[in-house]
Amino acid sequence: MGWLSLAKELKRCSMARGCLQGVKYLMFAFNLLFWLGGCGVLGVGIWLAATQGNFATLSSSFPSLSAANLLIVTGTFVMAIGFVGCIGALKENKCLLLTFFVLLLLVLLLEATIAVLFFAYTDKIDRYAQQDLKKGLHLYGTEGNVGLTNAWSIIQTDFRCCGVSNYTDWFEVYNTTRVPDSCCLEFSDSCGLHAPGTWWKAPCYETVKAWLQENLLAVGIFGLCTALVQILGLTFAMTMYCQVVKADTYCA
Repeated sequence: MGWLSLAKELKRCSMARGCLQGVKYLMFAFNLLFWLGGCGVLGVGIWLAATQGNFATLSSSFPSLSAANLLIVTGTFVMAIGFVGCIGALKENKCLLLTFFVLLLLVLLLEATIAVLFFAYTDKIDRYAQQDLKKGLHLYGTEGNVGLTNAWSIIQTDFRCCGVSNYTDWFEVYNTTRVPDSCCLEFSDSCGLHAPGTWWKAPCYETVKAWLQENLLAVGIFGLCTALVQILGLTFAMTMYCQVVKADTYCA
């Protein structure tokens, strides 16, 4: 009976180790891709910071909230989580696996909370965003605000709009009837001093907002794919954690 019991235990141990090895390599491959994705995002952020300055910094209240900085922070965080997951998988370390699980779960909950708050307070966010953007207009063309200036020029040119809620927003900035040259229907030097009939009339805030709504499906698919990847990571982490515990129990 002792030999039979020992054989069963060895069989259980072998099965547990086999399952663990399979999950281990899947977990490692997933986190390696996760880490490489973070490297890519970080690289794009550094490139933007080095070549475009603080591109897309439109907020006067949050001057550090630029596309480059957001990509750098996001890329660094994704790389850190991916690294923890990779080492946890290779070392079969329960502490690192749980750390990876908790970090990824916190990120998922934070994203869900932000999404709920955004839809719940859309009107308030709209009003605050427009007020903040109008304050930011006063930094246009000033020293040290190349990123903001470039961002407004690109937005007004590409979206064929002018100002936040109206082209008259620029009158308060210049203290005269004038807009940036990027507001002109046909660009030329100092065309912003011409008659209003030569400027774009559409408000940039509503124009960009309408563009986002038109592409809401793509945004939704991206968000869903991101959530699915995170849920997959959580599943891998918890599955491997359970397999490590099982292997430790049967092979002790």
